[in-house]
Amino acid sequence: MRIRSALTALAVLVAGLVAGAGSGTADTVGTAGTARAVATGSPYCGITWGSGEKTAGTLSSAPLVEVRTGRHECHDRVVFEFDGPVSGYAVGYGETWTEGEGLPLSPYTAGGALLRVSLRAPAYDETHAATVPYRVGEHAANVLRYQTLRDVVFGGSFEGYTTFAVGVRARLPFRVFVLAGPGTHSRIVVDVAHQWQE
Repeated sequence: MRIRSALTALAVLVAGLVAGAGSGTADTVGTAGTARAVATGSPYCGITWGSGEKTAGTLSSAPLVEVRTGRHECHDRVVFEFDGPVSGYAVGYGETWTEGEGLPLSPYTAGGALLRVSLRAPAYDETHAATVPYRVGEHAANVLRYQTLRDVVFGGSFEGYTTFAVGVRARLPFRVFVLAGPGTHSRIVVDVAHQWQE
């Protein structure tokens, strides 16, 4: 009899969890041995970017000249600035390897998730002199007090491609876009949201 009662209680609990999972709930909170679904639904700050890989553009010879970061109300930002027009990138979650050597950067990059940033432009000029002050494996930004960003590590530049490992708190929505300027420069911008939904 006790086994039947226990199985009935378990079935009710599982049914409640399945119903909650099917209704788009964000999380489940346990109270006195029961499960209570907490319904949320609206995107955080209206962000609908998703976390899938983003790719665009073609290879350019305009070199990378600066990397900087910024904190915003709903997201953290990494900006890659080039001395000329650039449009090519591939950004997605996963392991990042150094350019030309293939050393994984995850052991050297802080954060719960890793964004692999491949820029389709070099970090050196036509004489192959470096145009940024970082060496492979060095941290390119100070992200102290950022809500989402945890690290930006230079992965090197080889055969016209430049790589960075961007460490973030967790796998979160992100977007990538290109801006013209200042002057003849251009920028590839990576924004990572602070959370998924409200």
